[in-house]
Amino acid sequence: MEQPLVESAGSAAPTGVPASNATSPAEGRAHSAGIRVQAGSGGLSLQQQQRLAAHSHIKSLGLHADGTAMKTGGGMVGQEKAREAAGLVVDLIKAKKLAGQALLFAGPVGSGKTALAMAIAASLGPEVPFVPLSSSSVYSSEVKKTEVLLEACRKAIALRIREVKEVYEGEVVEVAAEETENPHGGFAKCLSAVIMTLKTVRGMKTLRLAPQIHDAIQKEKVKVGDVIYIEANTGAVKRVGRSDAHSTEFDLEVEEYVPVPKGEVHKRKEVVQVVTLHDLDVANAKPQGGTDIISVMGQFLKPRKTEITEKLRSEINKTVNKYIDQGIAELLPGVLFMDEVHMLDIECFTFLNRILESPLSPIIIFATNRGVCTVRGTDSIEPHGMPVDLLDRLLIVKTAPYTISEVVQVLKIRSQAENVRLSTEALELLGEVGSHTSLRYALQLLEPARILAEVEGHEIVERKHIEDVDALFLDCKSSAQRCAEMRDVLVS
Repeated sequence: MEQPLVESAGSAAPTGVPASNATSPAEGRAHSAGIRVQAGSGGLSLQQQQRLAAHSHIKSLGLHADGTAMKTGGGMVGQEKAREAAGLVVDLIKAKKLAGQALLFAGPVGSGKTALAMAIAASLGPEVPFVPLSSSSVYSSEVKKTEVLLEACRKAIALRIREVKEVYEGEVVEVAAEETENPHGGFAKCLSAVIMTLKTVRGMKTLRLAPQIHDAIQKEKVKVGDVIYIEANTGAVKRVGRSDAHSTEFDLEVEEYVPVPKGEVHKRKEVVQVVTLHDLDVANAKPQGGTDIISVMGQFLKPRKTEITEKLRSEINKTVNKYIDQGIAELLPGVLFMDEVHMLDIECFTFLNRILESPLSPIIIFATNRGVCTVRGTDSIEPHGMPVDLLDRLLIVKTAPYTISEVVQVLKIRSQAENVRLSTEALELLGEVGSHTSLRYALQLLEPARILAEVEGHEIVERKHIEDVDALFLDCKSSAQRCAEMRDVLVS
């Protein structure tokens, strides 16, 4: 029987823990079934979060409470029928009644298929995983196509694990090492325990800690006056900060001062971790072992990506199912969005059929702008470049081209997101350009027009700035026409 990591030398009644002191999901581990849990950081800096992307202006699907679509709302314009269908999909996903199903957004170029997928992701919230995948990124020289697809699917399935942990939390009043004679002889002493006294607002408790915790205490650089917490089961030590009772010791200090915890020293708190099945696969496929020089060098000399075995995944699935049956964990099926799905070949489509029928399957959303074309890897010509047996499993949502008024609305929303001030005449001209060429081309003219207006000393982009910028660049249709006119000069 293993020695307990924490032995209490006092008595305390268990109380709740303030939410501000909760363990982060990335630091938690599930120990009850012998499986290691390692949550991906996924953290973005403030600058990365505020970086302007192609669909940064999309906040939601723009639906009324009854599910009908607004003309303009949440950054979305037009496509009422498609947005209402996407709203039904969001409701089914939240109710966990759409796992193992697939959708197809089919429409011409620039009709808002990717924008619909981004709106679905925004409506689902950060808890539900949303994994975008370009179909051209499936192909690799090191990993099989089916492995890339399966990895993306397992990234789109999350697991919410709830654990009740016993912790000791408080301000360090005293810390000392208890030494005994070395059993192997000699003059050196052997560390047998760490004696630590923790204080809270309600009381004080002296703990006799296992010697293994000594290294964790040294790593966190714990000293008298620090506020720490110790997990009783795992022995994990976390330094929260310096007690605010010592804030007057120095005029200038880099320490972060925190209040002394309330309640008793011994507490029970619930820790919630959200990890994906792929996080579990990676954590158990690469065990943390071997600190010798050969193991360390091997991590740098072998950067090749290796496949996770089917046996490991089946064992993880068994453990996950056991967690769910015991009520410890809750499954959160997310969304896998695959754009340009016509780029997949027949082997990938066949594998996707199997994934949709498996018990652990996410919601898969496909998008394509192709009509009737050849399925890659075969000679058969099918609608959207997809096999009929897969099309039969899909709910197909159609998108239509934007009208001039809708293009103007999109440009208005986008100009506000990019902080580009447009006059009414410039906005109307840009809408005409977008309707004759493409919405993407009109959006790409916003920033050059702003720079041109700024050079001329104007704060507002006028009509002549749009005309000047439009004359400098070619859109796709104009470039194709120029290629046809200069086919004798251009190399073909």
